[in-house]
Amino acid sequence: MTEPAVVEICQKVLPIRPWEDDRLSRLPGLVPMAPGEWLVQDDAYGAQMAHRIALIRDKEAVVHRLSDAARPAAGELLDMVLFELATIDGFDVTQQTVTCPDRRIVQIDREAPLLTCGALVQEDLVLMEKHGDEHVLTGGILCFPASWSLDQKFMKPLIRIHKPVDDYTPDIALRVQRLFDGIQVERPIWRANCLTYDDPELHQPRTEENRRQTDPQKAQWIRVERQGMRRLPKTKAVVFSIHTYVVRKDTTDSVS
Repeated sequence: MTEPAVVEICQKVLPIRPWEDDRLSRLPGLVPMAPGEWLVQDDAYGAQMAHRIALIRDKEAVVHRLSDAARPAAGELLDMVLFELATIDGFDVTQQTVTCPDRRIVQIDREAPLLTCGALVQEDLVLMEKHGDEHVLTGGILCFPASWSLDQKFMKPLIRIHKPVDDYTPDIALRVQRLFDGIQVERPIWRANCLTYDDPELHQPRTEENRRQTDPQKAQWIRVERQGMRRLPKTKAVVFSIHTYVVRKDTTDSVS
């Protein structure tokens, strides 16, 4: 069987370099999110969005999940995305449609709120809702996973979601749950991570049993995720947003 072609979509610059920023280099590396910093458009917007649209069309069952109970939160998230985009140059938001910076016109489908969001912004968006003592992943539009599977994490709590992460100790798990509990509506936060891959493909779903392997003999790419966390005011769900940057490693300074 022929392997699917790798899609190379890279930003021209890497605006976030976690290995150089003291705020980001130590766990949990949290930074306050200023107004207007939630949804970011960069020079890869057109190419990333074309890839997202193709993935939503061809692999919807892989990139999209939403529980029935999370529909109110997903609808509130769509409203917040539309409100934010109405303030950003390049977007024209009406009651029925959004015209995007790449001139696509997206129909606002309130029956498919996460799919609509996924067609508008570069960020992947995941809903985390409090069930008992833990936050559970109740919905998401995840086109660009960095070696994890939305299907495998769907309806799982935080500690179970992070099961294969070696550094995710019980102490860290408790701190992360407290972090999610403490997120305030008017005080969103963000952090960033940095990964090395031997190909630039943005869509890299993997199960916990299929751990990522990197061939050091191949060309290397740096993948940085800007991860935002904010609480929705009505449903109180936490939105976990992921903006992905990919650049060739030889275009950056050495990564520690």
